[in-house]
Amino acid sequence: MTSMQATFVVNLGEKAHVPIISFSATSPSLTSLQSSYFFQFAQNDSTQVKAISGIVQNFGWSRVVPIYVDNMYGEGIMPFLIDALLEVDAHVPYRSVISQSATDDQIEIELYKLMTMQTRVFIVHMMPKLASQLFAKAKEIGMMDKGFVWITTNGIGDRLKAMESVLNSMQGVVSVETDVSDTLKLREFKTRWKRQFQKENPEIIDVELDAFGYRAYDAAFAIAMAVEKVGNASFGSQKGNASSFNSTDLGSLKVSQYGSNISNALSLTSFRGLAGNFSLVDRQLQLSTFKIVNVNGNGGRGRAVGYWTPENGRLVKQLNSTNSCNLSAFNCDALGPIIWPGESLSVPKGWEIPENGTKLRFGVPVRDGFSEFVKVTPNLRTNTTDVTGFSIDVFKAAVDLLPYALPYELIPYAYPNGSSAGTYNDLIYQVYLGKFDAVVGDATIRANRTLYVDFAMPYTESGVVMVVPIIDSRTKNAWVFLQPLTWDLWMTILCFFIFIGFVIWVLEHRINEDFRGPPSYQVGTSFWFSFSTMVFSQRERVVSNLGRFVMIIWVFVVLIVTQSYTANLASLLTVQQLRPAVNDLNDLLRNGEKVGYMKDAFVYDLLIQRGFDDSKLKACGSMEEIDDALSKGSANGGIAAIVHETPYMKLLVAKYCSKYTMIGPIFKTDGFGFAFPKNSPLVSDITQAILNLTDDGLMGMIEDKWIKKDSNCKDSDGNFSSSALGLDSFWGLFLIAGIASIFALIISVTSFLYEHKHVLMPPDSGTSKLKRIRTMFEIFNEKKLSSHTFRSSRHSDSGVGAQVHEVKALSPNNNWPESPQSCINHADTVSVSSRGQASPETNPTLELAITVQETH
Repeated sequence: MTSMQATFVVNLGEKAHVPIISFSATSPSLTSLQSSYFFQFAQNDSTQVKAISGIVQNFGWSRVVPIYVDNMYGEGIMPFLIDALLEVDAHVPYRSVISQSATDDQIEIELYKLMTMQTRVFIVHMMPKLASQLFAKAKEIGMMDKGFVWITTNGIGDRLKAMESVLNSMQGVVSVETDVSDTLKLREFKTRWKRQFQKENPEIIDVELDAFGYRAYDAAFAIAMAVEKVGNASFGSQKGNASSFNSTDLGSLKVSQYGSNISNALSLTSFRGLAGNFSLVDRQLQLSTFKIVNVNGNGGRGRAVGYWTPENGRLVKQLNSTNSCNLSAFNCDALGPIIWPGESLSVPKGWEIPENGTKLRFGVPVRDGFSEFVKVTPNLRTNTTDVTGFSIDVFKAAVDLLPYALPYELIPYAYPNGSSAGTYNDLIYQVYLGKFDAVVGDATIRANRTLYVDFAMPYTESGVVMVVPIIDSRTKNAWVFLQPLTWDLWMTILCFFIFIGFVIWVLEHRINEDFRGPPSYQVGTSFWFSFSTMVFSQRERVVSNLGRFVMIIWVFVVLIVTQSYTANLASLLTVQQLRPAVNDLNDLLRNGEKVGYMKDAFVYDLLIQRGFDDSKLKACGSMEEIDDALSKGSANGGIAAIVHETPYMKLLVAKYCSKYTMIGPIFKTDGFGFAFPKNSPLVSDITQAILNLTDDGLMGMIEDKWIKKDSNCKDSDGNFSSSALGLDSFWGLFLIAGIASIFALIISVTSFLYEHKHVLMPPDSGTSKLKRIRTMFEIFNEKKLSSHTFRSSRHSDSGVGAQVHEVKALSPNNNWPESPQSCINHADTVSVSSRGQASPETNPTLELAITVQETH
């Protein structure tokens, strides 16, 4: 019983309350009948679509054409099949529908139509008789040769044994079959059935049952079990209401009194049958395992290459195997080796360029300006059109790397008069409409365009940049001498001059007459000495070893800084310093400058979104027009900058490198790409070819051919920064000088404190700590007469005076040290008895008379 016949019979069973059982009707549309008396013991066709999509996914095919019979059986599976294919990213560009009564000539016409298409993967779903016609004709016209893929549903796979006459035309076909386990019970049944069949049909030999025959046996067994459950009650019936039927012939149809009982019993029936587990859910047989077979050799029978199991919904090479592919996997080896049509062992790629004399139509843009990318030139002598340019050469080089021939012709998107027929968006849309097979040219990859086409990998740099004039930045103002160094470096140098002056004063003023005198003189001398090292004109001597150590390091630092300053200042005053007239697009927006863009370019929309007024935007065409507008400037009717994609602006700067430079990118884009129809298999192949061009260096050679730089141009990356030297270049030197100075200070102070520790920590603790500290500062401010630097005859007098001051300061008769003004001149108060010119060393006896006036 076919699916169409089942619809009519189910209607009768519903009226008569008689269970209708079908073991051959497989159309999914039968489930819509919603009859409580219809039982579908055959596998629903929708259960095998996952197995078919798994095969397609396993080999990475992206386009599939179903060929099915034009009736309920053929159409019922299509929605489920297409959904399953979409889940694995396989698309259906065309559906081939063949009439159930089609002649060989009609089938041949349809097959020739399929040969003109690129897709070479076909899924056949029809009854065996029509399938035999199809494959015989496909073999005849060459569609069973290398490169083709044929997949059949179980409607054909389960009846391959009945198609022996045409199996030679089906070599290489991959088919889905219902898997029937070879059990002992099945083998015994085969033996009994074959013996009985041969007895009744002695003229027919070597006959076997298929899965449908096993299902029929299981159906009879299920009915018997259901009847047993109902019991041995008489199956009576009553006459139905004739008025409820449309046909008077059915007026005598009776209604079964026990049909509902049998129906309920069948719904609960389950057992292990010949074809596998028999279990019903909603009166439909549960899913079973499918076997994937490859038709080749071996008398034409199929060879198992894998299985699809309903438990995990995936392909496996062997049952209970862990090597599997699920729907998220890609190109995994889940099937055994397959011999494809044409006895090929290599997996077909699933598509081919038709060899019927027709060429693919590739549209190319027509535009004014920037002809280095795409240039369309009419050839009046041959009445043809020559298309050249960087983009065209890249595409031709990519096609040459393809492992197959790609016949095509380049067709300008233009009116008969040669002018452009529309924008780039319009050209891209022609591919979506099917008027072009691809777009070859300088088409930018944009999000809105990917809604209609697929792009191959971009072959140019990405981004939108700004080109502005460059100006000489050599400063001619009065403060140019400050520009070689940054402000942080200037401040660091000033602070170190002051710090070094202070350090030298601390180390030298007690032992060096050059650093003695009134406080203001000492401060001035210290700073003068420090700053004079900048030009190495200091006159003061440095006599201490610590001071000399500090000066050696500091002079080295000053030498490095002054030499760097001199070199940078000379560069600023003599070498040409080029910088962009504008550094930021926001500066143009803020100042109300006019900005240029290319005609019919998407950059216009980007600038409007950025906040530019339409009156401040000016459309440009050729490079000469852009050069003229930039030369005039915004104030004189021109533009202050041109904003466009990197490849175009790179070409502009290469031609006018001495006048303009690129800033950016200021907007992100994906570069130029070749556009193809959605899910076109050419996308991946052209992408791979472009990658090979880049890796082999051929892309750079093509670019050098079309994007030529001026011979006077120097390479520039368009980045301009200040030439001033900063602290980051010298912080190491200042760190060394600072550490050395602090180290010298620590040694000097430590030595001084150790030398006069008896002042800070006298035996008599009656003096306050503040007074002792004041005394230490007074001593620190005086000469160190014991130093070797003082060789005059007054050395001894000064030494006596120092001792007087120290003794007086620590006298127990005083509660605080006297100020220098309260002391009587030592020449009048100190009497020294000595003979001749004996020095303090030769005359150890010293008499001191100190007059102290106590004040209250």
